[in-house]
Amino acid sequence: MGVEDMSEDLTTSSSDNDLDVEFDEFSSWGAWFCSMKGNEFFCEVDEDYIRDGFNLSGLSNQVPWYEYALDVLTDGSHSLKNEVLTAGEEAEVEASSEILYGLIHARYIITARGLNRMLEKYKSCGFGRCPRVMCSGQPCLPVGLSDVPRQSTVKLFCPHCEDVFYPRSKYQGHVDGAYFGTTFPHLFLMTFPQLRPEKRGEMYVPKVFGFKISPLAYSNNTKDTGGSGRHVRTRGGEEQESRGNKNAGSTSTSGMKKSKQHTG
Repeated sequence: MGVEDMSEDLTTSSSDNDLDVEFDEFSSWGAWFCSMKGNEFFCEVDEDYIRDGFNLSGLSNQVPWYEYALDVLTDGSHSLKNEVLTAGEEAEVEASSEILYGLIHARYIITARGLNRMLEKYKSCGFGRCPRVMCSGQPCLPVGLSDVPRQSTVKLFCPHCEDVFYPRSKYQGHVDGAYFGTTFPHLFLMTFPQLRPEKRGEMYVPKVFGFKISPLAYSNNTKDTGGSGRHVRTRGGEEQESRGNKNAGSTSTSGMKKSKQHTG
């Protein structure tokens, strides 16, 4: 074994020990996962919900190493030490565990218990506020633009302007949007209608020297070419083309006159 290989093994074992120490401080894998930087939008899923096979219907086809990942979520990954897995396989199982937890989380937060857990975060502005000035710091809700994993990252939905924004944290901005789904924020506001903000309809109005800008101010200058009725936007090729059409029209007119004279 070379020096480089030994250093890699030492680094790996050191990081594994640190991970074990950190994990031992929490009651479950979900609690540890939610405490990680960038995972602040997640709530802890009840373990009995994870153990209910009905709630996991269809997920085995979406998650690699499904059985191992499920074992991690329910037993805290310590059972993996009794399995003969390579370091690469263990890393794949850990990644699959995060995917599985995220997909279960998307289902859990639209249940009664899940909605109430997310309500606690919402009341404390745990998801952040709308960056739009006219929304006056309206608390936001996480939302996915797709229910399919690896399609888009999580966004923030503002109940006031009903638009979506990127999270401010770059760590939160890397979270898969499918772990929250497209339904959650809207079902949340339907469940707690008292939290829906009053629509004030305030919009920013662009002004120049104190005057509102007319939409016509942004349109291109037009010029009537006369008989042809065409408008020329530039003084370049289009105007020359217009003149060419006029010349073509005069040529055809003179040709008609000549043909009439010849006929007479």
